[in-house]
Amino acid sequence: MSVRLAEIIAVLDDAYPPRLAHDWDSVGLVCGDPDELVDTVTVAVDATAAVVDSVGPRGLLLAHHPLLLRGVDTVAASTPKGALIHRLIRSGAALFTAHTNADAARPGVSDALAEALGLTVEAVLDPAVGGPAQDRWVTLVPPTDAEALRQALFAAGAGTAGHYTHCSWSIVGDGQFLPGPGANPAAGTERTLERGPEERVEVIAPAALRTRVLAALRAAHPCEEPSFDVFARTPMPDGVGIGRIGTLAEPLPFAAFAARVGAVLPQTSWGVRAAGDPHMAVSKVAVCGGAGDSLLVAARAAGVHAYVTADLRHHPADEHRRASGVGLVDVAHWASEYPWCHQAAGLLSGYFGQALAVTVSPLRTDPWNIEMKE
Repeated sequence: MSVRLAEIIAVLDDAYPPRLAHDWDSVGLVCGDPDELVDTVTVAVDATAAVVDSVGPRGLLLAHHPLLLRGVDTVAASTPKGALIHRLIRSGAALFTAHTNADAARPGVSDALAEALGLTVEAVLDPAVGGPAQDRWVTLVPPTDAEALRQALFAAGAGTAGHYTHCSWSIVGDGQFLPGPGANPAAGTERTLERGPEERVEVIAPAALRTRVLAALRAAHPCEEPSFDVFARTPMPDGVGIGRIGTLAEPLPFAAFAARVGAVLPQTSWGVRAAGDPHMAVSKVAVCGGAGDSLLVAARAAGVHAYVTADLRHHPADEHRRASGVGLVDVAHWASEYPWCHQAAGLLSGYFGQALAVTVSPLRTDPWNIEMKE
């Protein structure tokens, strides 16, 4: 059994929308032909040489961390990253990356971490605003011309909300104007105050379509000087973003909670480091898969008892401890994101069933490989 790569990409893009990726990030298909068939998928945090070697012909490597990101201007086989790309292509394998889009998606990386720790997710730690920028257009038009104007705006791309089209709102009121010298009004005469009914028509439209919508409004509006306003809509959080806030079924002393973190995450030479009152009762917890010291302030503001993340630096952690009583649990970057591999594998297995063999790489790709014993 096999599946076209394009079908797998469609499922991954739906679960981890590329629009959620940070503007500095690189996500999506790195190498491979979307029209080719795929027999197996291997999910891993990193595309290391050992992981690439485990991906067979007609296989797809789904990696969390981008292999090609900043400052890449060659994939020559003489370079470490280029060698991996050549190895994949020669074997007929593909590489796909879901990085900060998988961090922000729901469920995503931090949801998988929260689930592994036994947390019930209740909120997003750092919510992202949803969707592309939109405008609200408001125009006044004689009622007899309102329907033609609406249809012109709809044809230009306005009036769409989610799965709905031809959306608008209208109300009729009284308007007036006084044509000055040289005016050519559609109704009324020069130097005579004109009063009459006007219909207020409101529609929303993507900000990217401003030029097109404006042209349609001017072309369909009967007045020489159409009355209209454009209001930029403020994007609202839509349930996605970085990090999660959750609760434990039963409170635990902070030391016991830190021990739980160490027990449920894969073992690394980095281990688990904790800072806080060992006896403090912990029930509300913030988590962020990957490097999360940029969200220390957000964790404190969320009113949590503990914050689990990776790559905490000395000074931010020290300043955080001085400013709050929130306990810190610092784990290896790879370990904090590894639970996502099982989430992504379950997503693909659930969608394609026996048509696609999906496995999670058991290889530890954490770069810290020497554990110092006392």
